[in-house]
Amino acid sequence: MLRFSLIRLLRAALTVLLVVTFAFAILRLSGDPALSILGDDASPEALAAFRRAWGLDDPLWRQYLNYIAAFFQGEFGQSMRSGEPALGLVLSRVPATLALTLPALALKLGIGLPLGVLAALHRGSATDRIVMTGAVAGFTIPSFVLGLTLVQLFSISLGWLPTGGAGDWQHLLLPVLTLGIGGAAVLARFVRSAMLEVLGQHYVRTASAKGLPWKAVVRGHALPNAAIPTITIIGLMVGNLVAGSVVVESVFSWPGIGNLLVVSVMSRDLSVVQCILLLVAVTMVASNLAVDFLYGAFDPRLRHAQASGTDSK
Repeated sequence: MLRFSLIRLLRAALTVLLVVTFAFAILRLSGDPALSILGDDASPEALAAFRRAWGLDDPLWRQYLNYIAAFFQGEFGQSMRSGEPALGLVLSRVPATLALTLPALALKLGIGLPLGVLAALHRGSATDRIVMTGAVAGFTIPSFVLGLTLVQLFSISLGWLPTGGAGDWQHLLLPVLTLGIGGAAVLARFVRSAMLEVLGQHYVRTASAKGLPWKAVVRGHALPNAAIPTITIIGLMVGNLVAGSVVVESVFSWPGIGNLLVVSVMSRDLSVVQCILLLVAVTMVASNLAVDFLYGAFDPRLRHAQASGTDSK
């Protein structure tokens, strides 16, 4: 178990380091922050002074070494636009993003899980076809199209809900629905596939042949085994809480991390973008680690492999 944990933690640290390096390279190669922030009308002297103040006139390799050294010291720089500490600016947007994404995650689970199980248990029936048709429509419609459609219907045509911004619970409804519907559709399809695979296993057929009530077979054999692969997709959804809100926050002018990321990328605010990408990477890595350990809790075979120091994945 100790070896298993150390290997996973080492992989997690390496992943974060790679993301940090990737963010550095992409941002430096994608444009000049001095031009983006000061504008095309800025004088050459002002541009040169800006680059010198932020270390952008150093060779790229020296910028990278300084960047990595600051990263390991817990220094994440300042916003080039506002001068605020980049990490503090990003963390100040976390509550708004979580207020949006956590209800959306609950909606995904509350709709996707039962519909996926229902479709699997009624495979080939009208119920199955209706659920899967809705699921296909749900995950094929781009989130910005769905969001704009909901705004057109409930805000502009009916006048029931605000078009965007932050405020009371009414401002939450449309963005939460936009995030939740697509995720619920993906989860329903995945859960249906996992359940169908389990229902075809010999131990399920044996339990049913022994005379166990079908509900007991489903609860005692099918659902626990179908939960193992389902954990993977739920873990991805949890890890995607921050990154998955970028488009929806932009559509609804929601003052969260996703909105901040769009603004910061457009202005080449390097430190802020790097902090956001680091937060996304840490969230994804942490959720993947949790999934790895939950596998052992749900599957005794994996738990035994972890205890013996082997990696069965």
